Amino acid sequence: MLNSRLITLLGPTASGKTTLAAHLAARLGNAEIISADSRQLYRGMDVGTGKDLADYIVDGHRIPYHLIDVAEAGEQWNLFQYQQALWNAYRDIVSRGAQPILCGGTGLYIESVLKGYKMVAVPENPSLRASLADRSLSELTEILSGYKTLHNTTDVDTTKRAIRAIEIQEYYRQHHVEERDFPCVESLTVGVNIDRDLRRTRITERLHRRLEEEDMVGEVRRLLETVSPANLIYYGLEYKYLTLYCTGQLTYDEMVRQLEIAIHQFAKRQMTWFRGMERRGIAIHWIDGTLPMDQKIEAILQLM
Repeated sequence: MLNSRLITLLGPTASGKTTLAAHLAARLGNAEIISADSRQLYRGMDVGTGKDLADYIVDGHRIPYHLIDVAEAGEQWNLFQYQQALWNAYRDIVSRGAQPILCGGTGLYIESVLKGYKMVAVPENPSLRASLADRSLSELTEILSGYKTLHNTTDVDTTKRAIRAIEIQEYYRQHHVEERDFPCVESLTVGVNIDRDLRRTRITERLHRRLEEEDMVGEVRRLLETVSPANLIYYGLEYKYLTLYCTGQLTYDEMVRQLEIAIHQFAKRQMTWFRGMERRGIAIHWIDGTLPMDQKIEAILQLM
């Protein structure tokens, strides 16, 4: 057990967890945020991932953050790499006497930290990839659901990601990888909850704002100058559907409609994962995401 207790803030997309984390850090006075978002790792992927770096400035004070913009767009970090980077950041924060706050919506990343799962650098399996190449996403998801070890179903919304997830699970099955090896860190885990209808409204409004005011299409076009369409599609959601639009495979209206549905489905999968974390023994203290900021902060301070 490491000495410094972690604060973990999680919640579905559009729940306001990042803004809450930043305000909590400002209230604590000496706290730093570690991102638990699988796509905010990449530079140049700003609008589509919702980095909203302005949220990290509270009352003119910049809240330090980690594991954002640490890899090039086109790279494909895995959980093993994330864990290594996270523990480096955690130890650095603790060594300076600051309070670490883990914040994000990638359930697998969060659970792997809170339960001390060890992941290894799984090599590519060309023969397995070839055997799965013609399978549909639904078929691949069904295969993936048959494995009993920890795997990520939340972010698996492209065939490439699903094949990689199967590749990892097959490696674990064949090599009997010991999962519990990283230190378990004590954490106060807080979930930001908003009801389904409000979440859907926020997702829709945010999507249209990103498209119409924040030039998300332009961001994807710029990324396509250096990143292949296949690699950009790998990241899923905004980058999948906008790439299909930018390469002429979807009309604008088709892209918007399909993307909106996909984000709603993603948020639902996030909540399913968080509920699963509770069943697997992680205590999550849920707070109402519609409360005023000061009331949410007070609720967390009382839990502390």
